[in-house]
Amino acid sequence: MAVETELYDTLGVSPVASEAEIRKAYMRKAKEHHPDKNRNDPEAHQRFQEIASAYEVLNDPQTRAIYDERGINGLTGRGGGDGPAFDTADLFAQFFASDGMFFDPAGPGAGRRGRGPEVIPHEVTLNDLYNGKTVRMNMERQALCGQCRGSGAKGSAKPKKCVDCDGKGFTIVHTQISPSRLGSSRVMCTSCHGNGEKLKEKDRCKKCKGEKTVTEKKRQEIVIEKGMTNGQRIVLAGAGDEQPGVPAGDVVFVLKVLTHESFERSGNDLLTHIKITLSEALFGFSRILLTHLDGRGIEVTSPPGKILKSDESIVLRGEGMPIHKRPEEKGDLYVILSIEMPDDEWLKTIDTKALELLLPPKRKNPEPLPNVVTQANFEESDIMDVRTGSFPADQAFFDQFSPQFGDDEDDWEDDDDDDEYDEDGQQPECTPQ
Repeated sequence: MAVETELYDTLGVSPVASEAEIRKAYMRKAKEHHPDKNRNDPEAHQRFQEIASAYEVLNDPQTRAIYDERGINGLTGRGGGDGPAFDTADLFAQFFASDGMFFDPAGPGAGRRGRGPEVIPHEVTLNDLYNGKTVRMNMERQALCGQCRGSGAKGSAKPKKCVDCDGKGFTIVHTQISPSRLGSSRVMCTSCHGNGEKLKEKDRCKKCKGEKTVTEKKRQEIVIEKGMTNGQRIVLAGAGDEQPGVPAGDVVFVLKVLTHESFERSGNDLLTHIKITLSEALFGFSRILLTHLDGRGIEVTSPPGKILKSDESIVLRGEGMPIHKRPEEKGDLYVILSIEMPDDEWLKTIDTKALELLLPPKRKNPEPLPNVVTQANFEESDIMDVRTGSFPADQAFFDQFSPQFGDDEDDWEDDDDDDEYDEDGQQPECTPQ
């Protein structure tokens, strides 16, 4: 058990935290308290040094073990240990570049990479993906100041070398780990914000106040094409924030499809559940069975003389989702039929004895009778039968369909036919969209 927890408290971790947890906490804390993100906080620099010092100790198994056993005093009294000094520059370069920050630990003279893309989730409906849609929106970004052309200076004024960092854009922070070990890290200069130079107040551009960029509002348009899928990306190249000498990043919209109340999607195929009456199951139907995603009514006629069973399915060829980039081609629409039985009130209005004579006879007890027969009470339940529930999204999706209609009907096709498989012989997998 650690005799002292101050360094653990600085990183916000438990004394029994793993190396990965300590590293993750350090990354988070360093990013949160970095002076570049807290330019108006004079204490940010000090907090950042404390976080770096805590990580220096806890990241090394040897120094951590000594700290746990003896505390800070144990570290200052320790001899030996000629390991190389730890430099956090590479680590900072990794996570600040990915966060859109532009301080380079190598200094303002080093090459700068462009900003990473700004990723924005965008919710769409299954109707949007079926019909296609154009979305127009107002967006804000940081653009180069048009008055000073991104220099931040007024007229012909020139920035002067920063005296605090001697034009390097960073300062070196040294941390004493032990008498024989010194840690160091590069920290962005808070005076020039990592530029290595700065303008006097009177020489700053009046429009951007020396910041080099201004807020720009722009009307953007994204096109949701027919047949696009969940997670698909729409890229607006160069629509991100601008910075002097750095290419503007992209804005990426990632489609997030909302669940539809009637349809489920599996690749280019669709699935829906439709209720038919007992009369339709026995004597057939010819009616508009459903309203499609584009508002069309889909009329279907069942074959004469065919009794439909509950949970049977039919396939309507070419009524599925448009294929992306080939919207004139479509997948198939699978319809699961469930039979809606009459209610008790209907039964009271008819001659039940006459109806019973018309229907197939009731089942008799099995022969031979079991040796033991137990009488159980009949009690209604709210539990839905498994087969009437939603289909799980796994490879056995189509295996749950009951045997279908004969192959001699043009409008009705059996789901057990070989052509329900794709070109690779794989069954489609149905997932809600």
